[in-house]
Amino acid sequence: MRERGVCSSVSAAAGSGGRVAEELEAAAADSAPHLVGGRRGPAPAPGTRCANCGAVLEGRYCHVCGQAADTHKRSILHLIWEGIEGLLHLDGRLLRTLPDLFLRPGRLARDYMEGRIARHVPPFRTFLVALLLFIFAAEHAVHEMTRASERQAQAHAALLATPAGRASEVARIRAEADRDHAHDLAEAARDRAEDLREGDDAPADVQARYANAVARVNASYADTQGQANRVAQGHPEDKPTEAGPIVEVKGSHKSRAAFSAGIHKARANPEYYLTVLFTWGHRLAILLLPIIGLSLAAVYRNKHRYFIYDHLLVAMDLLSFAFLANAVGLVLPWPWMGYWLAAVAVWTPINLFQTLRGGYGSSVLGALLKTLVVWMTSVVAFGMLVVGLVIFSLTQI
Repeated sequence: MRERGVCSSVSAAAGSGGRVAEELEAAAADSAPHLVGGRRGPAPAPGTRCANCGAVLEGRYCHVCGQAADTHKRSILHLIWEGIEGLLHLDGRLLRTLPDLFLRPGRLARDYMEGRIARHVPPFRTFLVALLLFIFAAEHAVHEMTRASERQAQAHAALLATPAGRASEVARIRAEADRDHAHDLAEAARDRAEDLREGDDAPADVQARYANAVARVNASYADTQGQANRVAQGHPEDKPTEAGPIVEVKGSHKSRAAFSAGIHKARANPEYYLTVLFTWGHRLAILLLPIIGLSLAAVYRNKHRYFIYDHLLVAMDLLSFAFLANAVGLVLPWPWMGYWLAAVAVWTPINLFQTLRGGYGSSVLGALLKTLVVWMTSVVAFGMLVVGLVIFSLTQI
C-alpha cells in the first residue's frame, strides 16, 4: 500500500511537471532519488507485464523477480551514473554507513554483529571500494612526486647549462664538502679522545681506528671535490664507472649481488620501482584483513558468542576507515597532506578503541588493553609486510 501511494503521488507530480520534468527524470539513475530525494517516473500502466519473467506488474518493481518496470532505455548520463552507483552503491545506506564508519564505528560494528545489515552498505563492498580508492590516491601521489622530481631535475639541468649556474653549483658543492669534512674530522678526533680516556682498548688500536676514519673522510672529500671539478668542466656529476671482469657468483653471494643490483636499478629508475612496489602493495593489503581479524579473535577468545565471521566484519570496517582516511590525505596538497596523515595516524587507534568499546561492549580499561594488543600486532605485521614488500620489489625490477 505504501508503495502504491508513493507511486500515485509521483505520477501526479510527473504529470503536472510536463514533458521537461519527464525528460529530466529519464536522465537520472534509478537509485539517485534515494540519495538526493528526487522524484521517480510514473508507475507502469495496469496490465503491463514484467520484461524479465512475464508476471503482471503491480507497481514499479516486479513482485516475482524484483526487476524494475523501467525499460532501461536511458541517456548516456544515466549509463554513467548507473556505473558509479553500481560501484559505490550510492543510496540511503551510504549516508548512514560513512558517518558511522568515521565517527561511530562501535555502533556500526554492533549493527553488523547483531544482524542489522540492511540499513548499511555491505562491509565487504565498502572494504573493496575503500581499497580501490586508496590505490588510486596512492598512484596519484606517486605520479605527483615523480612530476616534482622531474621538474627539479629539469631546473637543475637548466642551471648547469649556463656558466654562471655551473659556478654557483660548484661553489655550493665545495662549501658543503668543506663543512662536512671539518665536521667528520672533528667527530673522529672526539671519538679517539673518548676511547683513549676510557682505556678499554690499546692505544695502538684506537690510533688505527682513527687513521681508518680519517682515510674514509678524506676519500669522501676527494670524491666530492672531483664532482665539483666535473661540474665546472660541464661534465656529468656522477663519476663514470668502469666495467670490471665478469665474475660468477653462487649461493648467498649471488643473492646479495642480485639485491645490490636491484637497489641500483631502483635508484636509476625510481618511478618504475614505485610502480612495482604499489602493484604488489595493494595485493598484500588484503593480508591485513585476516591479521586484524585473528587479532580480534585472540583478544576476545573468551566471548564465545562472537565468531571469526564477526571479527572479520569488524576488521573490514577498520581497514575501510584507514584506507579512506589515508586516500583523502594522499590527494591533498603537500603542506596539508602531512597534517592530515598525522591526524589519521592519531585517530586510527582511537577509532579502534571506539569500535571495541561500542561493538563488543568492552569496559574502558578492557577496550584500552585490547586496543593496545590489536594495534601493536597490526603495526608490527604492517611493518613486516612493508619490509618484505620493499625487498621483494627490488628483486622484481
